[in-house]
Amino acid sequence: MEIKNDCFHLEKVHLQFVSYDTSLPKGSRYTSNINIYIDVPEFLALTQEAASGTLHMRMQQYKQEKKQEPLYEHLGATSAKQLAKYGKSRSDGKSLSRVVKLTISSKSDYFLTADSGPGEENKTGLIVPKFGANPEQHVSVILSWRQLNELLLTTAEHYRAWLSAKYTAEWGAIHGPRINEREKKSSGRSKAQAPPQPAQDSASRKPPEQPVPPAQPPQSVQPARQVGFASVFGSIYGSGTGKSGAGDRRMF
Repeated sequence: MEIKNDCFHLEKVHLQFVSYDTSLPKGSRYTSNINIYIDVPEFLALTQEAASGTLHMRMQQYKQEKKQEPLYEHLGATSAKQLAKYGKSRSDGKSLSRVVKLTISSKSDYFLTADSGPGEENKTGLIVPKFGANPEQHVSVILSWRQLNELLLTTAEHYRAWLSAKYTAEWGAIHGPRINEREKKSSGRSKAQAPPQPAQDSASRKPPEQPVPPAQPPQSVQPARQVGFASVFGSIYGSGTGKSGAGDRRMF
């Protein structure tokens, strides 16, 4: 399973689930290849739930109660019309449904599973899966709670870095030319208003100033202990030896 940044500009997080057979020739070893696209706000909400521990607490509760419902589920699809537009229509004429689920695992903490198969569009326009327990493609990855945190938090940090770069580039493209033009006008105005400097002969020129040696630093003096908050709670980090003393642990 791999997470890509190639759809950040579409406000999507791209998850690619792949299974392969090493006995097959190179270039044709994929036996399953499922691409999932999750909206960024939805992905960040799941990341926050994992970072706060709420998701992992629910996982433990599901295990105790032996619940089989997904802790998280996302439905994605490509409609039959879109498949036809791309020249990838299914033989049965149906839409392509893609589902990703986060469920509990008896061997570890989580299963992150992706399935794909035929889907049908309902009255509200949502494409619902019609493959039941027999998907055409199936890939499942087992994860510990720490591995899931690493996956989610790393992706979120990459998105924030991308978003920051996007804002910087767009701000520079919009406001940069105007600021540069303003700076040019200000620089030209300053040069025009500056009075001419009188010429000086070599005799009237002042000799270059000799550098003054830096003053010796004063002898370090231990500050007097102040009365108040610091004297009651002590310093957070030992000021003398770098080790916390008994007073640093005293709360009241």
